[in-house]
Amino acid sequence: QVRLVESGGGLVQPGGSLRLSCAVSGFTLDYYNIGWFRQAPGKEREGVSCISSSDGSTYYADSVKGRFTSSRDNAKNTVYLQMDNLKPEDTAVYYCATDLFTPPGTRSTCPHSQHEYDHWGQGTQVTVSS
Repeated sequence: QVRLVESGGGLVQPGGSLRLSCAVSGFTLDYYNIGWFRQAPGKEREGVSCISSSDGSTYYADSVKGRFTSSRDNAKNTVYLQMDNLKPEDTAVYYCATDLFTPPGTRSTCPHSQHEYDHWGQGTQVTVSS
């Protein structure tokens, strides 16, 4: 059974840091891209970052560039999102997702659009507030 489980969310003050984890099971992480998305109350889900299966290359939305870092540890079947210098506008539920329906090797870079991902985790809440 395919599962993606996010953890590491919580309440943090502005300027603080959190590290989210996305633990996967039921498939081989090495072969698939992982995307990070977030959804704030009353807003649409938006892309935050993704990390490629092919070469580990990453993408970041302009709003988080320079503050967030994605990494993956295929041996631990886990992908991480390090979030530094957090701002109140980063408050949202954060989700990880993967593109299992896309044959491995089809994409040279990780997709940015949520519509390219087909398996999702349940999300973890991040709240940035003083």
